[in-house]
Amino acid sequence: MISMLLGLLLAPLLAGVINRVKAFFAGRRGRPLFQLYWDLARLVRKHMVLSRTTTPVFLLGPALSLASLVTCLALLPLGGPALLLFPGDLLVLLGLLGLVRFATVLAAMDTGSSFEGMGASREVAIGALAEPGMFLALAVLVVQTRVVSLSELWAHRGLDLWNSAGLVLALVGVALFLLLLAESCRIPVDDPNTHLELTMIHEVMVLDHSGPALAAIEYASSLKMWIGAVLISSLLFPFHTGSAGLDLLAGVAVVFLVALAVGLVESTSARLSMLRVPQFVGLSSALSLLALFLVIR
Repeated sequence: MISMLLGLLLAPLLAGVINRVKAFFAGRRGRPLFQLYWDLARLVRKHMVLSRTTTPVFLLGPALSLASLVTCLALLPLGGPALLLFPGDLLVLLGLLGLVRFATVLAAMDTGSSFEGMGASREVAIGALAEPGMFLALAVLVVQTRVVSLSELWAHRGLDLWNSAGLVLALVGVALFLLLLAESCRIPVDDPNTHLELTMIHEVMVLDHSGPALAAIEYASSLKMWIGAVLISSLLFPFHTGSAGLDLLAGVAVVFLVALAVGLVESTSARLSMLRVPQFVGLSSALSLLALFLVIR
């Protein structure tokens, strides 16, 4: 329960950490660390402007996305077993993440805008490559440990396994990090600050949202990044110190280290052209597949 509450509370802080890292490398002061919290509070107080062409599906998208991601938090182990623990919960996690993409795309297409339809098409194309990569990355860990639960994966893995399967874990870690960049719409796959119509993916799908609906989307984006970082932290760097509090603090520290790595990548690389984005996302599947071959050989 505590790890879930920490996710709900600290997820928007990841964006602040990334922006501060980018500002440091650019020689700027940057935006305040808690800027996203203030933006969310401002959006919640605003009124929504709805197009006459939209249906209730338009508002269902942000609500369903947020509810699915909150449920994902209950499935993730961080410093201890997850709130919801059952065999096959990792498949439920993948299904919920797929439901988030489906709800976002459906809401974008409900506007009747060809512009948002373009973004939805791009999102589905990227998802078709990202979801197999995520499945293969988790499959590597399942084959190695012979368990099909995220909490059991957390319990069975230790830092000592890096001595015996360091290459496999490194490949899975890189694959999960690439997927984090893709699923969180970060550079080099997408730029959350861009306004160029030829390069927009996620941002173009939410142009018609405003007020509380836009706040739900922005908050859901931060939760999605938190979930990706927790997967890296809890599955690849699980801490078993004997103290639940220390394990939780160590896991959260790794989550913010992942955010620092995202900021470093965005500070030292540029956005890829749209034709190269599928190659970048597909690389995660290739790395996971290679790791799977090394495990079953």
